[in-house]
Amino acid sequence: MKIVILRGNSGSGKTTIAKKLQEILGEKTILISQDVLRRKMLLPDAVVGEMSVKLNQAIVDFSVQHFEYIIIEGIYSNKKHGKWLKEYTQKFESYAYYFDISFEETLLRHQNKVDANFGKEEMEQWYIKNDVLGIKNEKIILEKYTIEDTVSLILDDIY
Repeated sequence: MKIVILRGNSGSGKTTIAKKLQEILGEKTILISQDVLRRKMLLPDAVVGEMSVKLNQAIVDFSVQHFEYIIIEGIYSNKKHGKWLKEYTQKFESYAYYFDISFEETLLRHQNKVDANFGKEEMEQWYIKNDVLGIKNEKIILEKYTIEDTVSLILDDIY
């Protein structure tokens, strides 16, 4: 069982990469998306508190028993989520990637989304520069990397 953590600011390409990986890795893979938990499963006020962390942990704990690959994808700031993410990287074979993309580029990418349901002001509030976990083997995904480059890098690591 392997955990793949994809973190970065809104509009950095995490979800695109996560979906491609899930498609390639197949049904032995679960994708745990922070946006799905935050926007669809929980009410907005619940995300601020411990509820979202506990739900994430419960889903990961279940997934460890049932899936070969667990993809955890989202902003997952180090300040709010670093502790529990680091705990999983110490317990299980894990690969962490931080998408280091400039604010200008994330804004441009977000504006090109079909479902762009928030704007520049919200993105500025959420943007955290260089929010790495600081764990062993964490890799930085640079702005210049294509989707294909990023998927290949991750697949090379986990195979």
